Amino acid sequence: MFIENIRDTIAAVTTGSGKSPVGIVRLSGPQALSIVDKIFVSKKGIKPSAFKTYTFHYGSIVYDARTLDEVLVSVMRAPFSYTREDVVEINCHGGLLPLKNVLDAVLASGCRMASPGEFTRRAFLNGRIDLAQAEAVAGVIEAKTESALKISLSQLKGGLSKELGRISRFLTDCLVVLEAQIDFPEEDTGSRDRPNIDKELSSALFGINKLLEGAGAGLMLREGVSAVICGRPNVGKSSLLNALLKKERAIVTSVAGTTRDSIEEVVDIKGIPVKIMDTAGILEPRDLIEKKAVSRTRAHIRSADLVIVLFDAGRRLTKEDRLIMRRLRMKDNVIAVINKIDLRQQIDGGAIRKAFPRVVEISARKMKNIGFLEEAIYDFVYQGKSADSESVLVTSMRHVEELRKAQGFIAAASSGLSERLSAELLAQDLKDAVSCLDRILGRDSSASVLDRIFSDFCIGK
Repeated sequence: MFIENIRDTIAAVTTGSGKSPVGIVRLSGPQALSIVDKIFVSKKGIKPSAFKTYTFHYGSIVYDARTLDEVLVSVMRAPFSYTREDVVEINCHGGLLPLKNVLDAVLASGCRMASPGEFTRRAFLNGRIDLAQAEAVAGVIEAKTESALKISLSQLKGGLSKELGRISRFLTDCLVVLEAQIDFPEEDTGSRDRPNIDKELSSALFGINKLLEGAGAGLMLREGVSAVICGRPNVGKSSLLNALLKKERAIVTSVAGTTRDSIEEVVDIKGIPVKIMDTAGILEPRDLIEKKAVSRTRAHIRSADLVIVLFDAGRRLTKEDRLIMRRLRMKDNVIAVINKIDLRQQIDGGAIRKAFPRVVEISARKMKNIGFLEEAIYDFVYQGKSADSESVLVTSMRHVEELRKAQGFIAAASSGLSERLSAELLAQDLKDAVSCLDRILGRDSSASVLDRIFSDFCIGK
Protein backbone atom coordinates (compact mmCIF):
# COMPACT_ATOMS: atom_id res chain seq x y z
CA MET A 1 0.00 0.00 0.00
CA PHE A 2 1.28 3.46 -0.90
CA ILE A 3 1.91 5.62 2.17
CA GLU A 4 1.55 9.30 1.34
CA ASN A 5 3.59 12.09 2.81
CA ILE A 6 2.45 15.11 0.89
CA ARG A 7 5.05 17.24 2.66
CA ASP A 8 7.84 15.36 0.85
CA THR A 9 9.36 16.87 -2.24
CA ILE A 10 9.32 14.27 -5.02
CA ALA A 11 11.21 13.93 -8.29
CA ALA A 12 11.20 11.71 -11.37
CA VAL A 13 12.07 11.67 -15.06
CA THR A 14 8.86 12.62 -16.87
CA THR A 15 9.94 11.83 -20.43
CA GLY A 16 10.11 8.46 -22.15
CA SER A 17 13.14 6.22 -22.05
CA GLY A 18 15.59 6.00 -24.94
CA LYS A 19 17.54 8.52 -27.02
CA SER A 20 15.82 11.89 -27.51
CA PRO A 21 16.89 15.55 -27.89
CA VAL A 22 15.42 16.61 -24.54
CA GLY A 23 14.59 14.85 -21.29
CA ILE A 24 12.86 16.37 -18.25
CA VAL A 25 13.41 15.81 -14.55
CA ARG A 26 10.42 17.14 -12.60
CA LEU A 27 10.32 18.12 -8.93
CA SER A 28 7.19 18.91 -6.92
CA GLY A 29 6.79 19.88 -3.29
CA PRO A 30 7.59 22.54 -0.71
CA GLN A 31 11.38 22.20 -1.07
CA ALA A 32 11.51 22.01 -4.89
CA LEU A 33 13.01 25.48 -5.32
CA SER A 34 15.50 25.28 -2.45
CA ILE A 35 16.72 21.86 -3.65
CA VAL A 36 17.38 23.13 -7.18
CA ASP A 37 19.08 26.18 -5.65
CA LYS A 38 21.81 23.78 -4.44
CA ILE A 39 22.65 22.31 -7.85
CA PHE A 40 21.67 24.85 -10.56
CA VAL A 41 24.16 27.50 -11.62
CA SER A 42 22.48 30.19 -13.70
CA LYS A 43 24.47 32.10 -16.31
CA LYS A 44 23.11 35.26 -14.66
CA GLY A 45 23.99 34.10 -11.15
CA ILE A 46 20.34 34.06 -9.98
CA LYS A 47 19.00 31.26 -7.78
CA PRO A 48 15.82 29.40 -8.86
CA SER A 49 14.07 30.51 -5.65
CA ALA A 50 14.26 34.06 -7.04
CA PHE A 51 12.86 33.16 -10.47
CA LYS A 52 9.44 34.44 -11.48
CA THR A 53 6.81 31.80 -12.09
CA TYR A 54 6.40 30.47 -15.66
CA THR A 55 9.94 31.44 -16.69
CA PHE A 56 12.85 29.50 -18.23
CA HIS A 57 16.48 29.98 -17.28
CA TYR A 58 19.67 28.69 -18.89
CA GLY A 59 22.54 27.27 -16.87
CA SER A 60 24.22 24.08 -15.65
CA ILE A 61 23.57 21.37 -13.10
CA VAL A 62 26.63 21.13 -10.86
CA TYR A 63 26.93 18.53 -8.13
CA ASP A 64 29.95 17.53 -6.08
CA ALA A 65 32.06 20.08 -8.03
CA ARG A 66 31.22 18.34 -11.30
CA THR A 67 29.14 19.81 -14.15
CA LEU A 68 26.55 17.19 -15.10
CA ASP A 69 24.72 18.90 -17.98
CA GLU A 70 23.75 22.20 -19.57
CA VAL A 71 20.05 22.67 -18.93
CA LEU A 72 17.00 24.93 -19.04
CA VAL A 73 15.13 25.22 -15.73
CA SER A 74 11.47 26.24 -15.59
CA VAL A 75 9.59 27.26 -12.44
CA MET A 76 5.86 26.99 -11.71
CA ARG A 77 4.94 28.28 -8.28
CA ALA A 78 2.06 27.00 -6.15
CA PRO A 79 -0.87 27.00 -6.52
CA PHE A 80 -0.65 27.58 -10.28
CA SER A 81 1.01 24.30 -11.26
CA TYR A 82 0.04 20.76 -12.20
CA THR A 83 0.16 19.59 -8.57
CA ARG A 84 -0.74 22.94 -6.93
CA GLU A 85 2.70 22.73 -5.32
CA ASP A 86 5.94 24.42 -6.31
CA VAL A 87 7.10 22.59 -9.44
CA VAL A 88 10.52 22.81 -11.08
CA GLU A 89 11.34 21.11 -14.37
CA ILE A 90 14.95 20.59 -15.44
CA ASN A 91 15.19 20.25 -19.22
CA CYS A 92 18.31 18.19 -19.89
CA HIS A 93 19.84 16.54 -22.92
CA GLY A 94 17.77 13.44 -23.54
CA GLY A 95 20.38 10.72 -23.22
CA LEU A 96 20.03 8.12 -20.49
CA LEU A 97 23.25 9.14 -18.72
CA PRO A 98 22.58 12.92 -18.44
CA LEU A 99 19.07 12.24 -17.12
CA LYS A 100 20.32 9.66 -14.62
CA ASN A 101 23.08 11.96 -13.37
CA VAL A 102 20.71 14.93 -12.95
CA LEU A 103 18.06 12.81 -11.22
CA ASP A 104 20.66 11.32 -8.89
CA ALA A 105 21.85 14.83 -7.99
CA VAL A 106 18.29 15.96 -7.29
CA LEU A 107 17.60 12.94 -5.07
CA ALA A 108 20.88 13.39 -3.20
CA SER A 109 19.99 17.03 -2.56
CA GLY A 110 16.79 16.28 -0.63
CA CYS A 111 14.10 14.80 -2.90
CA ARG A 112 12.64 11.34 -2.80
CA MET A 113 11.76 9.32 -5.87
CA ALA A 114 8.14 9.73 -6.93
CA SER A 115 5.90 6.68 -6.93
CA PRO A 116 3.93 5.75 -10.09
CA GLY A 117 1.28 8.40 -10.71
CA GLU A 118 2.25 10.43 -7.64
CA PHE A 119 2.31 13.79 -9.44
CA THR A 120 -1.25 13.24 -10.67
CA ARG A 121 -2.25 11.83 -7.28
CA ARG A 122 -1.08 15.08 -5.69
CA ALA A 123 -3.05 17.08 -8.25
CA PHE A 124 -6.11 15.11 -7.09
CA LEU A 125 -5.36 15.33 -3.36
CA ASN A 126 -4.71 19.07 -3.65
CA GLY A 127 -8.07 19.61 -5.35
CA ARG A 128 -6.90 20.66 -8.80
CA ILE A 129 -8.70 17.77 -10.48
CA ASP A 130 -11.19 15.14 -9.35
CA LEU A 131 -10.56 11.41 -9.57
CA ALA A 132 -12.36 10.98 -12.90
CA GLN A 133 -10.12 13.68 -14.39
CA ALA A 134 -7.04 12.04 -12.86
CA GLU A 135 -7.94 8.75 -14.56
CA ALA A 136 -8.40 10.64 -17.82
CA VAL A 137 -4.70 11.62 -17.67
CA ALA A 138 -3.83 7.95 -18.14
CA GLY A 139 -6.35 7.80 -20.98
CA VAL A 140 -4.63 10.69 -22.77
CA ILE A 141 -1.25 8.99 -22.45
CA GLU A 142 -2.56 5.61 -23.59
CA ALA A 143 -4.81 6.86 -26.42
CA LYS A 144 -4.31 4.82 -29.59
CA THR A 145 -6.45 6.92 -31.96
CA GLU A 146 -7.62 10.51 -32.36
CA SER A 147 -11.13 9.55 -31.19
CA ALA A 148 -9.81 7.94 -28.02
CA LEU A 149 -7.66 11.02 -27.38
CA LYS A 150 -10.64 13.38 -27.81
CA ILE A 151 -12.71 11.39 -25.32
CA SER A 152 -9.93 11.40 -22.73
CA LEU A 153 -9.26 15.12 -23.23
CA SER A 154 -12.99 15.79 -22.76
CA GLN A 155 -12.90 13.89 -19.48
CA LEU A 156 -9.73 15.72 -18.42
CA LYS A 157 -11.52 19.04 -19.00
CA GLY A 158 -14.33 17.81 -16.74
CA GLY A 159 -16.95 16.65 -19.25
CA LEU A 160 -17.83 13.46 -17.36
CA SER A 161 -17.51 15.21 -13.99
CA LYS A 162 -20.01 17.89 -15.01
CA GLU A 163 -22.52 15.26 -16.15
CA LEU A 164 -22.15 13.32 -12.89
CA GLY A 165 -22.53 16.59 -10.97
CA ARG A 166 -25.75 17.34 -12.84
CA ILE A 167 -27.16 13.89 -12.00
CA SER A 168 -26.05 14.27 -8.39
CA ARG A 169 -27.93 17.59 -8.12
CA PHE A 170 -31.16 15.88 -9.20
CA LEU A 171 -30.69 13.37 -6.40
CA THR A 172 -29.71 16.00 -3.87
CA ASP A 173 -32.82 18.06 -4.67
CA CYS A 174 -34.92 14.96 -3.94
CA LEU A 175 -33.01 14.35 -0.72
CA VAL A 176 -33.69 17.91 0.48
CA VAL A 177 -37.43 17.35 0.10
CA LEU A 178 -37.34 13.92 1.73
CA GLU A 179 -35.24 15.15 4.66
CA ALA A 180 -37.77 17.95 5.20
CA GLN A 181 -40.55 15.35 5.34
CA ILE A 182 -38.54 13.34 7.87
CA ASP A 183 -37.72 16.35 10.06
CA PHE A 184 -41.15 17.98 9.87
CA PRO A 185 -43.72 15.16 9.56
CA GLU A 186 -46.47 17.42 10.86
CA GLU A 187 -46.26 19.47 7.65
CA ASP A 188 -47.50 16.41 5.66
CA THR A 189 -46.19 17.65 2.29
CA GLY A 190 -45.52 14.14 0.98
CA SER A 191 -48.46 13.93 -1.43
CA ARG A 192 -47.71 17.35 -2.88
CA ASP A 193 -43.97 16.76 -3.28
CA ARG A 194 -43.96 13.22 -4.66
CA PRO A 195 -44.68 14.19 -8.32
CA ASN A 196 -41.67 16.54 -8.26
CA ILE A 197 -39.49 13.85 -6.71
CA ASP A 198 -40.61 11.37 -9.36
CA LYS A 199 -39.66 13.85 -12.09
CA GLU A 200 -36.20 14.45 -10.59
CA LEU A 201 -35.58 10.71 -10.19
CA SER A 202 -36.57 10.11 -13.82
CA SER A 203 -34.10 12.78 -14.95
CA ALA A 204 -31.32 11.25 -12.87
CA LEU A 205 -32.06 7.75 -14.11
CA PHE A 206 -32.17 8.96 -17.73
CA GLY A 207 -28.72 10.54 -17.32
CA ILE A 208 -27.22 7.39 -15.84
CA ASN A 209 -28.82 5.15 -18.46
CA LYS A 210 -27.39 7.35 -21.21
CA LEU A 211 -23.89 7.08 -19.73
CA LEU A 212 -24.20 3.30 -19.43
CA GLU A 213 -25.50 2.99 -23.01
CA GLY A 214 -22.32 4.63 -24.29
CA ALA A 215 -20.02 2.72 -21.94
CA GLY A 216 -19.48 -0.17 -24.35
CA ALA A 217 -18.17 2.16 -27.03
CA GLY A 218 -16.15 4.11 -24.47
CA LEU A 219 -14.44 1.02 -23.10
CA MET A 220 -13.61 -0.17 -26.60
CA LEU A 221 -12.17 3.23 -27.53
CA ARG A 222 -10.00 3.21 -24.41
CA GLU A 223 -8.87 -0.41 -24.49
CA GLY A 224 -9.28 -1.17 -28.20
CA VAL A 225 -11.59 -3.68 -29.86
CA SER A 226 -10.21 -7.21 -30.01
CA ALA A 227 -11.26 -8.64 -33.37
CA VAL A 228 -10.60 -12.14 -34.68
CA ILE A 229 -10.62 -13.06 -38.36
CA CYS A 230 -11.66 -16.69 -38.75
CA GLY A 231 -12.91 -19.08 -41.40
CA ARG A 232 -11.91 -22.28 -43.15
CA PRO A 233 -8.53 -22.44 -44.92
CA ASN A 234 -7.92 -20.35 -48.04
CA VAL A 235 -10.95 -18.04 -47.78
CA GLY A 236 -8.71 -14.94 -47.69
CA LYS A 237 -8.18 -14.23 -44.00
CA SER A 238 -4.59 -13.07 -44.44
CA SER A 239 -5.59 -11.01 -47.49
CA LEU A 240 -8.27 -9.30 -45.38
CA LEU A 241 -5.76 -8.53 -42.61
CA ASN A 242 -3.44 -6.96 -45.18
CA ALA A 243 -6.35 -5.00 -46.71
CA LEU A 244 -7.39 -3.53 -43.35
CA LEU A 245 -3.78 -2.68 -42.48
CA LYS A 246 -3.22 -1.17 -45.94
CA LYS A 247 0.05 -3.09 -46.09
CA GLU A 248 1.31 -6.64 -46.50
CA ARG A 249 1.70 -8.10 -43.03
CA ALA A 250 0.58 -11.71 -43.46
CA ILE A 251 1.89 -14.15 -46.07
CA VAL A 252 -0.69 -14.78 -48.78
CA THR A 253 -0.54 -17.89 -50.99
CA SER A 254 -2.95 -20.18 -52.77
CA VAL A 255 -1.88 -23.02 -50.48
CA ALA A 256 -4.51 -23.78 -47.85
CA GLY A 257 -3.30 -23.57 -44.24
CA THR A 258 -0.45 -21.13 -44.82
CA THR A 259 -1.25 -19.36 -41.55
CA ARG A 260 -0.34 -21.81 -38.79
CA ASP A 261 -0.28 -19.38 -35.90
CA SER A 262 -2.08 -16.21 -34.87
CA ILE A 263 -0.88 -12.84 -36.21
CA GLU A 264 -1.97 -9.70 -34.33
CA GLU A 265 -1.88 -6.08 -35.46
CA VAL A 266 -3.55 -2.83 -34.32
CA VAL A 267 -5.30 -0.67 -36.90
CA ASP A 268 -7.21 2.62 -36.65
CA ILE A 269 -10.66 2.05 -38.16
CA LYS A 270 -12.66 5.30 -38.26
CA GLY A 271 -11.07 6.40 -35.00
CA ILE A 272 -11.47 3.05 -33.24
CA PRO A 273 -8.33 1.13 -32.21
CA VAL A 274 -8.93 -2.42 -33.43
CA LYS A 275 -6.59 -5.24 -32.44
CA ILE A 276 -7.03 -7.61 -35.37
CA MET A 277 -5.92 -11.20 -35.16
CA ASP A 278 -5.56 -13.44 -38.21
CA THR A 279 -5.98 -17.02 -37.01
CA ALA A 280 -5.20 -20.43 -38.40
CA GLY A 281 -8.05 -21.71 -40.57
CA ILE A 282 -7.59 -25.40 -39.92
CA LEU A 283 -10.62 -27.30 -38.62
CA GLU A 284 -9.29 -30.86 -38.81
CA PRO A 285 -5.67 -30.76 -37.56
CA ARG A 286 -3.18 -33.12 -39.17
CA ASP A 287 -0.41 -32.88 -36.56
CA LEU A 288 0.36 -31.56 -33.09
CA ILE A 289 1.29 -28.08 -34.34
CA GLU A 290 -2.00 -27.72 -36.20
CA LYS A 291 -3.89 -29.07 -33.19
CA LYS A 292 -2.39 -26.32 -31.02
CA ALA A 293 -3.17 -23.71 -33.70
CA VAL A 294 -6.83 -24.78 -33.79
CA SER A 295 -7.02 -24.68 -29.99
CA ARG A 296 -5.64 -21.13 -29.97
CA THR A 297 -8.06 -20.05 -32.70
CA ARG A 298 -11.05 -21.28 -30.70
CA ALA A 299 -9.76 -19.58 -27.54
CA HIS A 300 -9.33 -16.28 -29.41
CA ILE A 301 -12.86 -16.53 -30.82
CA ARG A 302 -14.31 -17.09 -27.34
CA SER A 303 -12.51 -14.07 -25.84
CA ALA A 304 -12.82 -11.61 -28.76
CA ASP A 305 -15.07 -8.54 -28.70
CA LEU A 306 -15.72 -9.01 -32.42
CA VAL A 307 -15.53 -12.03 -34.69
CA ILE A 308 -15.12 -11.52 -38.45
CA VAL A 309 -15.96 -14.81 -40.18
CA LEU A 310 -15.01 -15.19 -43.86
CA PHE A 311 -16.59 -17.17 -46.66
CA ASP A 312 -15.37 -17.72 -50.24
CA ALA A 313 -17.85 -16.33 -52.78
CA GLY A 314 -16.20 -18.35 -55.55
CA ARG A 315 -17.05 -21.72 -53.96
CA ARG A 316 -20.14 -23.41 -52.61
CA LEU A 317 -20.52 -23.71 -48.87
CA THR A 318 -18.44 -26.60 -47.61
CA LYS A 319 -18.91 -28.87 -44.61
CA GLU A 320 -16.34 -26.75 -42.78
CA ASP A 321 -18.23 -23.53 -43.65
CA ARG A 322 -21.47 -24.96 -42.29
CA LEU A 323 -19.76 -26.13 -39.11
CA ILE A 324 -18.48 -22.58 -38.52
CA MET A 325 -21.96 -21.20 -39.23
CA ARG A 326 -23.50 -23.50 -36.62
CA ARG A 327 -20.92 -22.49 -34.01
CA LEU A 328 -21.29 -18.74 -34.59
CA ARG A 329 -24.91 -18.54 -35.76
CA MET A 330 -26.84 -15.44 -34.58
CA LYS A 331 -24.16 -14.31 -32.15
CA ASP A 332 -24.41 -10.56 -31.74
CA ASN A 333 -20.65 -9.96 -32.00
CA VAL A 334 -20.18 -11.53 -35.45
CA ILE A 335 -19.76 -9.87 -38.84
CA ALA A 336 -19.99 -12.33 -41.74
CA VAL A 337 -17.84 -11.39 -44.74
CA ILE A 338 -18.36 -12.89 -48.18
CA ASN A 339 -14.94 -12.50 -49.79
CA LYS A 340 -13.73 -12.86 -53.38
CA ILE A 341 -16.76 -11.23 -54.99
CA ASP A 342 -14.50 -10.52 -57.98
CA LEU A 343 -14.81 -14.25 -58.83
CA ARG A 344 -17.74 -16.08 -60.40
CA GLN A 345 -20.34 -16.37 -57.64
CA GLN A 346 -21.17 -19.90 -56.42
CA ILE A 347 -21.86 -19.37 -52.71
CA ASP A 348 -25.33 -19.51 -51.15
CA GLY A 349 -25.44 -15.95 -49.85
CA GLY A 350 -29.00 -16.38 -48.62
CA ALA A 351 -27.98 -19.07 -46.13
CA ILE A 352 -25.27 -16.80 -44.73
CA ARG A 353 -27.71 -13.91 -44.34
CA LYS A 354 -30.13 -16.15 -42.46
CA ALA A 355 -27.37 -17.15 -40.06
CA PHE A 356 -25.85 -13.72 -39.43
CA PRO A 357 -27.48 -10.30 -38.94
CA ARG A 358 -24.42 -8.44 -40.28
CA VAL A 359 -23.13 -9.46 -43.73
CA VAL A 360 -20.64 -7.56 -45.91
CA GLU A 361 -19.48 -8.52 -49.42
CA ILE A 362 -15.89 -7.64 -50.34
CA SER A 363 -12.87 -8.51 -52.40
CA ALA A 364 -9.87 -8.28 -50.09
CA ARG A 365 -7.40 -8.87 -52.90
CA LYS A 366 -8.93 -6.11 -55.07
CA MET A 367 -9.55 -3.83 -52.03
CA LYS A 368 -13.22 -3.64 -53.03
CA ASN A 369 -15.83 -2.63 -50.40
CA ILE A 370 -13.27 -2.61 -47.56
CA GLY A 371 -14.87 0.69 -46.50
CA PHE A 372 -18.21 -1.14 -46.06
CA LEU A 373 -16.55 -3.56 -43.64
CA GLU A 374 -14.94 -0.67 -41.74
CA GLU A 375 -18.38 0.94 -41.51
CA ALA A 376 -19.82 -2.32 -40.14
CA ILE A 377 -17.10 -2.44 -37.46
CA TYR A 378 -17.84 1.19 -36.57
CA ASP A 379 -21.58 0.44 -36.30
CA PHE A 380 -20.83 -2.58 -34.11
CA VAL A 381 -18.91 -0.42 -31.63
CA TYR A 382 -21.44 2.43 -31.56
CA GLN A 383 -24.48 0.12 -31.87
CA GLY A 384 -25.68 1.82 -35.03
CA LYS A 385 -25.64 5.31 -33.50
CA SER A 386 -23.50 8.11 -34.86
CA ALA A 387 -20.62 9.10 -32.62
CA ASP A 388 -21.07 12.63 -31.34
CA SER A 389 -17.72 14.25 -30.66
CA GLU A 390 -19.37 16.31 -27.91
CA SER A 391 -20.99 13.34 -26.17
CA VAL A 392 -19.72 12.15 -22.80
CA LEU A 393 -18.46 8.56 -22.85
CA VAL A 394 -17.54 6.39 -19.90
CA THR A 395 -14.19 4.66 -20.51
CA SER A 396 -13.51 3.00 -17.15
CA MET A 397 -14.90 -0.27 -15.82
CA ARG A 398 -14.70 1.20 -12.33
CA HIS A 399 -17.06 3.96 -13.41
CA VAL A 400 -19.41 1.45 -15.06
CA GLU A 401 -19.66 -0.59 -11.86
CA GLU A 402 -20.46 2.47 -9.73
CA LEU A 403 -23.01 3.73 -12.28
CA ARG A 404 -24.77 0.36 -12.28
CA LYS A 405 -24.98 0.44 -8.48
CA ALA A 406 -26.36 3.99 -8.60
CA GLN A 407 -28.84 2.91 -11.26
CA GLY A 408 -30.10 0.16 -8.96
CA PHE A 409 -30.49 2.50 -5.97
CA ILE A 410 -32.36 5.11 -8.01
CA ALA A 411 -34.63 2.45 -9.53
CA ALA A 412 -35.36 1.16 -6.02
CA ALA A 413 -36.20 4.68 -4.84
CA SER A 414 -38.46 5.25 -7.83
CA SER A 415 -40.26 1.97 -7.19
CA GLY A 416 -40.53 2.79 -3.49
CA LEU A 417 -42.03 6.17 -4.37
CA SER A 418 -44.76 4.42 -6.38
CA GLU A 419 -45.39 2.05 -3.49
CA ARG A 420 -45.56 5.03 -1.10
CA LEU A 421 -42.74 3.78 1.10
CA SER A 422 -41.51 5.96 3.95
CA ALA A 423 -39.34 8.99 3.29
CA GLU A 424 -36.58 7.40 5.40
CA LEU A 425 -36.27 4.39 3.08
CA LEU A 426 -36.35 6.52 -0.06
CA ALA A 427 -33.72 8.87 1.35
CA GLN A 428 -31.36 6.01 2.15
CA ASP A 429 -31.53 4.71 -1.43
CA LEU A 430 -30.73 8.17 -2.76
CA LYS A 431 -27.85 8.65 -0.31
CA ASP A 432 -26.39 5.36 -1.52
CA ALA A 433 -26.78 6.48 -5.15
CA VAL A 434 -25.02 9.79 -4.44
CA SER A 435 -22.20 7.88 -2.71
CA CYS A 436 -21.67 5.84 -5.89
CA LEU A 437 -21.28 9.02 -7.95
CA ASP A 438 -19.01 10.52 -5.28
CA ARG A 439 -16.71 7.50 -5.48
CA ILE A 440 -16.30 8.04 -9.23
CA LEU A 441 -15.23 11.64 -8.56
CA GLY A 442 -13.05 10.65 -5.60
CA ARG A 443 -15.11 12.35 -2.91
CA ASP A 444 -15.60 9.06 -1.11
CA SER A 445 -12.65 6.85 -2.10
CA SER A 446 -10.56 4.63 0.13
CA ALA A 447 -6.76 4.59 0.04
CA SER A 448 -6.85 1.11 -1.51
CA VAL A 449 -8.92 2.39 -4.46
CA LEU A 450 -6.46 5.25 -5.00
CA ASP A 451 -3.55 2.81 -4.80
CA ARG A 452 -5.11 0.63 -7.48
CA ILE A 453 -5.82 3.55 -9.82
CA PHE A 454 -2.47 5.35 -9.57
CA SER A 455 -0.33 2.21 -9.54
CA ASP A 456 -1.15 1.82 -13.26
CA PHE A 457 0.41 5.21 -14.05
CA CYS A 458 3.97 5.55 -15.21
CA ILE A 459 6.54 7.07 -12.86
CA GLY A 460 6.85 10.78 -13.61
CA LYS A 461 3.15 11.42 -14.25
